Amino acid sequence: MIARLGLRLRLLLLFAALGAASLAALGGGLWVGYDRLGRPETLDAFVQGGLLAGFVILGLVAWIWFLFDQNIGKAIEQLAAEFRARAHAGIDGGITGEQARYLGDLAPAADAVARELAQTRNALAEAVARETTRLSAEKYRLEALLADVPLGVLLCTGEHQMVFYNSQAVDLLGTGQAPGLARDLFDYLREGPVRLAYDRLVQVGDSDAASDLLCATTGSARVLAGRMRVLARRDEGVRPGYVLTLRDVTADIAAHSAREALLAEVFDRVRRPAANLQTVIGVLAEEPQMPGSADLNAAMVEEVRDLTTAITELGERYDEGRTDWRPLAQTRAADLMDSIRARAEAAGHTVTFDTPDLILRCDGFELVALVSGLIERMSAQGIARSVHVVLTEEDGPGGMLSLEWPGEPLAVGRLDNWLAEPLEPGLPDLSGRAVLQSHGTEAWPERTPAGAAIRIPIRNARRAGRRVQPIRRAVVYDFELLSKARNAAVADSRLEDLTYVVFDTETTGLAPSVDEICQIAAVRVVNGRRVKGEVFDTLVDPQRPIPPGSTEVHGITDQMVVGAPTIAEAGRAFHRFAQGAVLVAHNAPFDLEFLRRHEADIGQRFDNPVLDTVLLSAVIYGQTETHSLDALTARLGITIPEAARHTAIGDTVATADAFLKLVPMLQGRGLATFGQVLSEVRRHGRLLRDVNKTETLSG
Repeated sequence: MIARLGLRLRLLLLFAALGAASLAALGGGLWVGYDRLGRPETLDAFVQGGLLAGFVILGLVAWIWFLFDQNIGKAIEQLAAEFRARAHAGIDGGITGEQARYLGDLAPAADAVARELAQTRNALAEAVARETTRLSAEKYRLEALLADVPLGVLLCTGEHQMVFYNSQAVDLLGTGQAPGLARDLFDYLREGPVRLAYDRLVQVGDSDAASDLLCATTGSARVLAGRMRVLARRDEGVRPGYVLTLRDVTADIAAHSAREALLAEVFDRVRRPAANLQTVIGVLAEEPQMPGSADLNAAMVEEVRDLTTAITELGERYDEGRTDWRPLAQTRAADLMDSIRARAEAAGHTVTFDTPDLILRCDGFELVALVSGLIERMSAQGIARSVHVVLTEEDGPGGMLSLEWPGEPLAVGRLDNWLAEPLEPGLPDLSGRAVLQSHGTEAWPERTPAGAAIRIPIRNARRAGRRVQPIRRAVVYDFELLSKARNAAVADSRLEDLTYVVFDTETTGLAPSVDEICQIAAVRVVNGRRVKGEVFDTLVDPQRPIPPGSTEVHGITDQMVVGAPTIAEAGRAFHRFAQGAVLVAHNAPFDLEFLRRHEADIGQRFDNPVLDTVLLSAVIYGQTETHSLDALTARLGITIPEAARHTAIGDTVATADAFLKLVPMLQGRGLATFGQVLSEVRRHGRLLRDVNKTETLSG
């Protein structure tokens, strides 16, 4: 039992026992002397002398204990904490020994061991770095390859937790932000088809088998076509993971449905007039001079008009939708014209261009082949020696591509013949007419004030805006999660098996009962590392003025939060980000009180398990040390950039890095599970109250 007590408390008990034993010895000695003297009138003198000597002895014991506690006990605790920081948290550098100056040669010896450990660690790190350079290069190439795969790729454990995803998967799942390692896949996809495909593949037991499936997202109801392949089993007792590739077929299904509906409407609208016409024509054929034939002729004309109108309207609708089946790329007009110029100059033709900075939705290869083919035929047949290619932006979303030349216009029949001919040798199916049909457009000749032209409407053209920064296509993964079985009891879970969300808030003041949050930031920590791609950071409209004194601290002004989400909106988003994770904060009761006060507006309860780095610091360094974030990060060798200090995201990253260094130090003290850590930090309740809700620790 006494071994579980702290060193300084044991020293206090030792000196207390020494004082009690000294008083007992003094009292016993005085009693023996009084008894042998045998003079009752000396009792008062013995009592007074005993009390005086007792107080002196207690004072001396207390004074010696205080000196011993401050210079020996406290120094040993601090020295132990320094050792743990260097052994488990990767802190480099020696130990100054200023606080351990009364420990004789122990402090210099500890400093020598720490420096030797740092040198050994650095030498080992250099050797490992040299050996892993090639592997890092291959890893980077593999990440780049997987990042640019045009499909969403997910790798999940047998419990359907995500351990890998690429940027395309983020887009397909429709979360707007990274879904998160170790999150449940069924937070984003409806589970029925996925579970069915997985169970079927596990029963087959063949790692080469694959299963196609169709599933929908939970939020946007987007329809995704997927293929699943189960990985070979790595560890007995752990369900095998699987790879799931996804692509969006929502637009394909919608286009197919629209075409089916259009086809059904075609038959419905054409069948009735055609049947009526057949009846009228049959009657007129049998009795051409029958009475009322004029009315039948009028009825036939009306049916023909209805039929013509229906065919024209349906044809237009078909033309509008026939490009939906073929995705066309966004092409810059300047690039398109440069390709036309290159082909024309190579063939010896004279071509000039007048092109604004537009973005066209087209098949660049086919359009270049069409325009180049028309220029080639006009030059070969002597119709135009020089052609001026003009691209104009029309009203609405389209544009007009014109081939202009001085001279007589081209005959419609000749243009139709050209459009029916193949544009490229070896590609008999690629005709001008096929290109126009795939782009849902037409081409016609016409006379202009300066001569003649061929007009080709472009259905989708827009003016190019400022070039945006390219999206960083990244992959996020931690393959070690595949070999970890999920433990439902949080209290029994090892620290490294839990997922953490480290967060911080900035507020309008320090009174949670009246002040409000104006910024929330959080990062996710999975499998002992901070996932850089999984960050939550938002300003919050506090719906009240931000005092100038608070602005001086965190730099957030009233103007900055205009249009920002309210605490109800931001709180719901943060709750989704932190779902299923242990919350970690520096002085967690302060931040959580702001959030829990708005649980009714948010519509969610913040009942996550909680760890507080203030209390974790007290466990490692003792309660008498300063446990501010600045002091903690300084002890752990973490630098907070001045520009990031007292910002929610800056303090969050610093707290996360400090937490990651504290965890191995806790494990070094034998605190391996969440429950063990929680029991230890509750001993420091005089620093901060425990904000964990007991029912959350069981699952």
